[in-house]
Parts: sequence; C-alpha cells; structure tokens
Amino acid sequence: MGHFHASTFDRSAGRRSFRGLLGRGTAVWLFSCASVAFGAAGDRAANVVLFIGDGMGREHVKAARYFKGAPLCFEHFPHFATVDTDCLDGLTDSAAGATAIATGTRVAYSTYGDRSSNQLPTVLEYFQAKGKRTGLVTTDYMTAATPAAFATHAYERDDSGQVALDYLVATKPNVLLGGGGHSLTVEDAAAAGFAVVADFAELAAVDPAATEYLSGQFGEGPMPYESDGLGDFPHLSEMTSVALSILEREPAGFFLMVEGAHIDHAAHENDLARMIPEALEFDAAVQVALDWATNRNDTLIL
Repeated sequence: MGHFHASTFDRSAGRRSFRGLLGRGTAVWLFSCASVAFGAAGDRAANVVLFIGDGMGREHVKAARYFKGAPLCFEHFPHFATVDTDCLDGLTDSAAGATAIATGTRVAYSTYGDRSSNQLPTVLEYFQAKGKRTGLVTTDYMTAATPAAFATHAYERDDSGQVALDYLVATKPNVLLGGGGHSLTVEDAAAAGFAVVADFAELAAVDPAATEYLSGQFGEGPMPYESDGLGDFPHLSEMTSVALSILEREPAGFFLMVEGAHIDHAAHENDLARMIPEALEFDAAVQVALDWATNRNDTLIL
C-alpha cells in the first residue's frame, strides 16, 4: 500500500517534518485514534473505521469549531498526518483522491485505476480476504466517486453501472448506505441478497442480528443537506450507528468507510451556511464511533 506518503504529528511527542506536503497541491488531513495499544506483540486492530470529510480542510474544521463553540471531537485525537493524494495529472478529484487512499496508488484524474487491468486491490478487499465484514456509508449517492473507489474496478468515475454491478456482485460490501439511483436500484440490490431500506423508519427497524447485507437507498441522488432538513431520511450519524451494529457481528472484525460528502458540495458553492451543519454532523458521526469503541481495545478510527 505505497506510492503516497504521510508525515505524522504526535501531540505527545512533538512535531515531525511534513516533507513539503502542504505546498504540493492536495493534502488530506488525517486524524487517528486507536483503542488498541499498537506495538505490543501480536497486537492489531480487528476493526478499522475510516471517516472522510470530503473536501474538508483545516479552515472548514475551524469554521465548524467556531460555530460549535468547542473543538470537534476528532480534534482531540492524539495523532494527525497529511497524506498527499495528487493524481498522476497533478491536482486531484474525488475518484483519484479516494483511490489513492483506498489502494495506495496514484491514478489519472477522474478514474479509479489502471485502464489496462483495472485491478488495483483496495483496502476493503484486503480486509474481506481476512474474513472481515465491510461497509460503505455516504451522504452522496451510493455509486459516487468516494465510496466507489473502495469497492469497484471500473475505470472511469462516471461508469456508475459498473460500480453498481461491482457492489452487488463482485466486492459486495455488507453495508451500503447512501443516496439511491445512479444505476443502483432496489430491485437489483434485493436480487443480490440485500435487505433494502428507503427511509429512517425502515433503517431503525433493521434487526442487526438477522441482517448480513443491507442496502439503504435514500432517495434518488445525493441526500439532502442538513440545513435543508432531511425529511424521512437518516442523518449520517444514524447511518453510522446502524452500520456498526451490523458489522460488529463478525468475530474477525470489520472495515467501515464513512463519508460526509456535502462538506465538499457546499464548499464548491462557497455556501458556508450549508457547509457548517455538514461538518458538525460529520463530527457527530465520528462521535458515534468513538462512543461505540469506548472500553474496547480492538478498534482503529481514522
């Protein structure tokens, strides 16, 4: 899982070099909190939860902090790093950037991999091969670029049909929660063995002990902004809670990626009034995972 590099900052030990990352285009700020004491003989995290605030830089976090009147929960994490996710063409987009995170390999702009083979192994597949359950949660439509990078071998970002096919037949994550449409249908998901829910009430009624595969298809496209009201649809934090309740049933552990997509969408429009509630709901979703991991010694939250 190489080809991009990260520099770390340990608040208990002091600053290390960022190796010039901040001036190189696109850098992802990565905060980490481990509930397992890494370094002990044989000690490894059985569960990994990766949160991606799409487009969320330091100023987005600062704005949300000022509005909240307190630090966001992940600002208390003991470590952070910057990860350079520039694509092969220079700056990046969600497809290439998420592929760098999911595979450790730089790819061309707006793509998920190598045109000749399209078989870059992803971290989700890595954990599946170890017998772990996996899940993807997003406020975007489910076949959008960031979640797709973890579970597809399509080449182009816009190939939602191949992304949906990979979700349901090839990689088949246990949990898929996000907006519907864009080639992912209720009928196809049900035929592939997924229980399908369409609103918060149906999601809340899911029995985790009786559910191995769950597809939440909330509307037809990206989910609503927090500031506009979600209506019958669930919040990101609520989707995260249900995903954890299903994935935790696997003794071997799990991998879960959770994306707050609308932080980026609002920022594209310079819409601070919409961006801040999205960042705060993202913070709430991270807090759900932190609360879930309380008193556990087997979980890594990024």
